[in-house]
Amino acid sequence: MTTSTYTVVGMTCDHCAGSVREELGRLDGVSQVDVDLATGNVDVTSATPLGADDVKAAVEEAGYQLAGS
Repeated sequence: MTTSTYTVVGMTCDHCAGSVREELGRLDGVSQVDVDLATGNVDVTSATPLGADDVKAAVEEAGYQLAGS
């Protein structure tokens, strides 16, 4: 198992966090997604490391952006 932390820009409420959690949770191998609204940090636990493009696409599908991208 591996856990990676990403910063998501634009989340302001529990619904926002739920959308990000849902999209990231659909990626292959993801077992847990924890969102901290206050900081924008998202911890993703998966069986193997995730591809940066896959994470970015999932976050964008939810309607948000990764910081720095």
